[in-house]
Amino acid sequence: MLPKLFMTFSFKSTTAKPSTVLTQPLLKRFARLLPYFGYLRVHWIVAIGATVVAACTEPLIPAALRLLLDRGFQKGSVDVWVVPLALIILFGIRGVAGYVTELALTNISASGLNRLREHMFNKLLQSRLDVFQRQAGSELANTVVFEVQNGSTLLVTSVITLVRDSVTLLALVAYLFWMNWQLTLVVALLLPAVAWVMVVLSKRLYGLSKATQTATDDLAYVVEENVLAHRDVRLHGAQNQQATRFAAISDELKKLSIRSTRASAAMKPITQMLAAVALATVISIALLQSHGQGVTVGDFTAFVTAMLLLVAPIKHLSEIANPITRGLAAIERGFDLIEHCPDEQHGQYRKDGVTGEIQFKGVSVQYGSESHFAVHRLDLTISAGETIALVGASGSGKTTLVNLLPRFVSPCDGHILLDGIAITQWDLMALRSQFAMVSQHVHMLNASIAANVALGQSIDRQKVLDSLKAAQLLTFVNELPNGIDQVVGHNATELSGGQRQRLAIARALYKNAPILILDEATSALDAESERAVQQGLAVLMRGRTCLVIAHRLATVEHANRIIVMDAGSILEQGSHLQLLAKGGAYARLYQLGLGSGAI
Repeated sequence: MLPKLFMTFSFKSTTAKPSTVLTQPLLKRFARLLPYFGYLRVHWIVAIGATVVAACTEPLIPAALRLLLDRGFQKGSVDVWVVPLALIILFGIRGVAGYVTELALTNISASGLNRLREHMFNKLLQSRLDVFQRQAGSELANTVVFEVQNGSTLLVTSVITLVRDSVTLLALVAYLFWMNWQLTLVVALLLPAVAWVMVVLSKRLYGLSKATQTATDDLAYVVEENVLAHRDVRLHGAQNQQATRFAAISDELKKLSIRSTRASAAMKPITQMLAAVALATVISIALLQSHGQGVTVGDFTAFVTAMLLLVAPIKHLSEIANPITRGLAAIERGFDLIEHCPDEQHGQYRKDGVTGEIQFKGVSVQYGSESHFAVHRLDLTISAGETIALVGASGSGKTTLVNLLPRFVSPCDGHILLDGIAITQWDLMALRSQFAMVSQHVHMLNASIAANVALGQSIDRQKVLDSLKAAQLLTFVNELPNGIDQVVGHNATELSGGQRQRLAIARALYKNAPILILDEATSALDAESERAVQQGLAVLMRGRTCLVIAHRLATVEHANRIIVMDAGSILEQGSHLQLLAKGGAYARLYQLGLGSGAI
């Protein structure tokens, strides 16, 4: 399986289906946002209050025009400075209100987003490990970093737009009713039609948004796989095959994007046509009224201006469905991650240090829907301080067996005891503090060498140096520009494979745990380097319970006991000499010459 660490802008949701989420009431879906964005009550009050103030000034614009046309041009009817000063004050109030709204909105969005992201990341840190097997690292990273940011920005802005344009609409309609209620009734007929358009098209937009996100995830995942497997793709000449795969998904994404744009764009001409019909009707009726009711030029201009000002909020409200549905679709991925990533289950038992006695009692492990067992009804007792070597063919269950101890894998049957206490009764942090592990797959953080060595603990610089020296890495580190403060880059890619593995060994030395797991810990080292590192490992292994998966005889020969595994079961066990004398599976491996290469 490819390591899923390359970050792309994707997230493949395996939880909530669009149809399921869409059937939830809109208020219920918005209620999920309250713990993250609703706690900033003062900022919401300020933002909405300032928005309402700005919206309420909208009818003052046609009122000022009415005053100007009916009285301003009549000498002496109104002072020259009144209307200009009123306009300056009016737009000054609108500017200040807009500035205050923007500041409050930014605080709400940034603070709510920060709270949601922290909750999501903490959830990932505590979630069951199968979450990382079901979903790529890029998917999870994209949800935490990008999806919720886009969703929160869209939603917070949309809420303010909804408030501002709703208040503007009400204020203008009230002004229109005050001026001429007969004409206003014509305008009012427009609102139900626009609402119907919004309801119908918003449902379609939500479904298309979810489908577009899924297609985007698939496309990004193809890129991720090909970046990670670039050597294999080139070695096997699979470029055309992968290009065809990419093109098929990209074409589907294009079709979805066009359909989504078609649904979104349909709102504009529909609402504009409805507005045009209403405007034409109003002008006709106003012209008829002007002959018999003494409607002034100012009255007519103010009414038409107010009605034209209605077009913008109606247009915005008709388009609000698109950003709200896209925002909900994006941010609900974060909620799905929180709600559908179960925490690891652990007990309450804690102990600072253990003797290291381990017992496997009838343990079986089965992955997913596979019919065969990775480990099957295994019984094994490891004494405190004993070094056990696990050998066998690939897929025999060696790595699964050691991964059971820190509960990276859970058995489907049987029990595992550490110092006589079932590991399911242990507090997970206390349990995992008893183990140090060096595996063939080394992962490092983009941090300093010292931070990587002391991972999870405070940095003791002298202890870091001692650990690096024991791992035969100190000479190399001392030659770096910043020594142990040198940042190693993404997954320590600036180091060679052997240097990364020695750094992992130094980390295990630093932790100094009572139980040591070595899963082909020296596989990336040449023979000379391995002999040097084995000296450091020999010191580390002294007095500790050790489980060693090895493919070189140098480690296997000195083990207290060698366990030969096959198909998830123990085939034979004993010391190196005992197993050779027995002439069984281990002896055959040794005679085939795999003992010095790959057991």
